[in-house]
Amino acid sequence: MSDHIDFYFDIISPYAYIAYKKILKKKNINFNYKPIFLGGLHNLAGIDSPAFNKYKIKNTINDCNLVAQKNSIDFKWNSKFPINSLNVMRGYLCVNDEIKNDYLNCFFEAYWKENQDLSNTENIIKLLENLKIDSKQFFKCIKEQKVKDKLIKLTTDAFEKEVFGAPTFMINNKIFWGQDRLEYAIEELNSN
Repeated sequence: MSDHIDFYFDIISPYAYIAYKKILKKKNINFNYKPIFLGGLHNLAGIDSPAFNKYKIKNTINDCNLVAQKNSIDFKWNSKFPINSLNVMRGYLCVNDEIKNDYLNCFFEAYWKENQDLSNTENIIKLLENLKIDSKQFFKCIKEQKVKDKLIKLTTDAFEKEVFGAPTFMINNKIFWGQDRLEYAIEELNSN
């Protein structure tokens, strides 16, 4: 039986942002953060993103606004959605463990609260400066093959466990998909 909940996420997912904000309110629960590249996961699973379906995207925007409001989470649909999140997700793997939470919070909020374009390198550099992260080292790191391979492996491992979207919570080999399944995952943890 597991003593933690795995949290599969990508910065590009508005629901992962909402889930992350909910997680921050959960004290005394151990979450194991599992960064993935959602575009790659969707390709492996043969899933089309709702971002490219005008009916799904309209509902997704309305739903995210509703869920964020109901949970008192500051949220603004990003006008640049979707972007390629590859550099941001590789960056999460590059930063020191001590600041991973700060990095994640900063980039999630920049995208889903402040409507920043994270495909713009200058915006990324400003965020890195705020976090006191050396941007030259950061951009060097995200281009390293070992970092690329690590994100590919994390994404492939997620797919092999039948994770197909973000956010996904996993505990005791059970999948709980979606921000609204966090409480179910916590119930599973507490049943151990």
